[in-house]
Amino acid sequence: MARNIQSLERAAAMLRLLAGGERRLGLSDIASSLGLAKGTAHGILRTLQAEGFVEQDEPSGRYQLGAELLRLGTTYLDVHELRARALVWTDDLARSSGESVYLGVLHQHGVLIVHHVFRPDDSRQVLEIGAMQPLHSTALGKVLSAYDPVAHSEALEADRKSFTDRTVCDLEAFEHILDMSRARGYAADIEETWEGVASIAAPIHDRRRMPVGAVGITGAVERLCRDGEVRPELIAAVRDCARAVSRDLGAGRF
Repeated sequence: MARNIQSLERAAAMLRLLAGGERRLGLSDIASSLGLAKGTAHGILRTLQAEGFVEQDEPSGRYQLGAELLRLGTTYLDVHELRARALVWTDDLARSSGESVYLGVLHQHGVLIVHHVFRPDDSRQVLEIGAMQPLHSTALGKVLSAYDPVAHSEALEADRKSFTDRTVCDLEAFEHILDMSRARGYAADIEETWEGVASIAAPIHDRRRMPVGAVGITGAVERLCRDGEVRPELIAAVRDCARAVSRDLGAGRF
């Protein structure tokens, strides 16, 4: 029988201790509770902190569970509930807009497509469920970066690669775009990721008012835009879809 990995067992025990005890624990408390040397406990805590599973309160130096652990614990439920709640509304959005609809969530420093409704015409299309999109250039990614603190941090730390001459890579300019997205309630991508392609996306919130994903439409620039700007009726349709899914997830009116 294969032996368990001791360091992983210790890390798991540390997370259980932080989950079941006081809100914050110091290094000495953690080490003594688990029967570890301070150096060993500190090394494990630093690794967990680097991965976002543990956070350290700077004034006190004490440790607590991190946001990434919460995200992992709720990912399965959130994604499957999100898809189930969005099925009818995304179908309606595809019909009303005449465009492809994508549902995305934050995953591994990018946007994971968890649901895709084909454009309702006879053209040949490829199902893109499971595909990844960048955070900094796509409408879905910018919406998640604007509303989700974890996505925001990951977008800032990432290598913001230029895909076209319209891609915004400068940090200050990117932050301005996120501010505008929060103010407007949606984000747009006009040939920032793919030449000739535009997209519009809006955030989806759950019953805790936490951003759990984004929904958007993607299509040719000439269909989604008018005079260089995204068409307001399509913005309204995307935002209405996001609100409907959010309400189904228990979010209040917003």
